[in-house]
Amino acid sequence: MKAKIIQRIPLFASLPSGEIQHLAETLRDLTLPPNTIVFHEGEYGDRFYIVVEGEIEVIKSLGTADERVLALCGPGSYVGEMSLFDRDGRRTASVRTRTPAQLLEMTRGDFDALLHRQPMLAYELVHELSARLDSAHTTTIRDLREKNRQLEQAYEELKTAQAQIIEKEKLEKELAVARQIQASILPSTFPQVAGFDLGARVVPTRAVGGDLFDLIDLGNGRLGVAVADVSDKGVPAAIFMALTRSLLRAEATRTVSPVEVVRNVNRELLEMNDAGMFVTVLYGVLDGATLEFHYVRAGHEMPLVVGPDGELIEIPQGSGNPVGLFEGMALDEQRVTLARGSVLVINTDGATDQENSAGEPFGFERLRAAVCGQRSGDAQTICDRLFAARLSKTTTSPLWWCNFNE
Repeated sequence: MKAKIIQRIPLFASLPSGEIQHLAETLRDLTLPPNTIVFHEGEYGDRFYIVVEGEIEVIKSLGTADERVLALCGPGSYVGEMSLFDRDGRRTASVRTRTPAQLLEMTRGDFDALLHRQPMLAYELVHELSARLDSAHTTTIRDLREKNRQLEQAYEELKTAQAQIIEKEKLEKELAVARQIQASILPSTFPQVAGFDLGARVVPTRAVGGDLFDLIDLGNGRLGVAVADVSDKGVPAAIFMALTRSLLRAEATRTVSPVEVVRNVNRELLEMNDAGMFVTVLYGVLDGATLEFHYVRAGHEMPLVVGPDGELIEIPQGSGNPVGLFEGMALDEQRVTLARGSVLVINTDGATDQENSAGEPFGFERLRAAVCGQRSGDAQTICDRLFAARLSKTTTSPLWWCNFNE
């Protein structure tokens, strides 16, 4: 069997049968288990190996991130032959057994003796070296093409990533400008209304959002108060919020009735709202002469009123539809007279819906309890305390407070 294996090797195919048999009897026989290293890449070599049984792997960059199998060799294959021709050469790859394997080992001394006995083998040697060089050249070209393909792919991915970064930076700048514009829309100073102290706390959940509060000086000691919450978030909600604010201001200067103001805004939004968005609204008028707050709710949160004694005043509650949904909308219209020293709080659902790390919302009951505990301080101080009380129970999030303290 060994003789037949040796004769299958192109380098030895022309040898006489007697020489083949001599090699089969004199070459060293190695029996190796799986995963045995025959030789390592980079080390000096002075022998080559013929596979009699089993399989061996030729591996480049063994043990590194670039490790790859160059060839899988079975019976009749041979490896390491270049070490017989180049006395100072190093192994160009590692060899490891894949399965139990039987190998024949030929040293440089064995090969020199063979050349002395069979000088015509030199011609076969030149032919074999030429074939191996051609194969190595082909492999190198293939590897270079693969590396080039990988580099081109990496370059394209880098260009895509760079374009995404540029787009992200552009978007962040646009959002920063949008945030500044939105902040400029909200009241930075409050109208002075005799008998009332005003305060507000605004913390958006995103760079821009759809929550709104506004204070409109209606003259004659009356103040229009609007708190609203658009159904969506982000830039579309911010645009819809700005539109709603403009319409509320325009209608508030045309009519005294909160009902008429909200109905007119609803009609105008229905005519121009192709995005299907809507907004909950609480709009009312504070009268400094009568201390009455006349308001309507369009799907918005209930206002909270705490009397001078710290007790929550129950306000009747009706049903109301958000603005921008229906032509014949329902509205919850109410009137409440504020005693001196009472506190009126209006908020969006961000004050109650935001959850803490355990998934627990702040909730309406906690909000009621926090509001009832506010009996001292100016309106802005009360807003800040309420916000701090909420933060003690939840994580930071959107919150729009509008607080009015008589």
